[in-house]
Amino acid sequence: MQDRHELVQAYRQLYKQALRACQYSKPSRYVMRDRIRNAFRHGRSEEFDKGKVERTVMFLRHAASHRGLEHTIQKNLCHVWWERENKVREHGDRRSCVLSGFIRRSDIRELRKHAYAEFDRTIERLNESMGLCIK
Repeated sequence: MQDRHELVQAYRQLYKQALRACQYSKPSRYVMRDRIRNAFRHGRSEEFDKGKVERTVMFLRHAASHRGLEHTIQKNLCHVWWERENKVREHGDRRSCVLSGFIRRSDIRELRKHAYAEFDRTIERLNESMGLCIK
């Protein structure tokens, strides 16, 4: 039962600090909520590391209290995650097709599929180097 209690406490701490870090702004708070929920619902309990959660909470606390590097990183992560989800929901961006009239929709979908690979690798490296659990 202690495991479940620790998971609930970790979820609450992460969510509370994430809301403070994004300053309760409308798209960011929903992005952070969905990302944290998804990580706790679909993540395995064997992957849970209390130290990583504590360092991530500290990172978010610094993002909330100072307008420094942590705040900028958090803000940019939320923006990219929000854009990524919007593009997935949209099933094709009319604006990009109009601007690039000669590119087929299937090519645009293929580009979008691989566009975030470097972004994901950068987040993995950030997690490794700082011992965080940003997903």
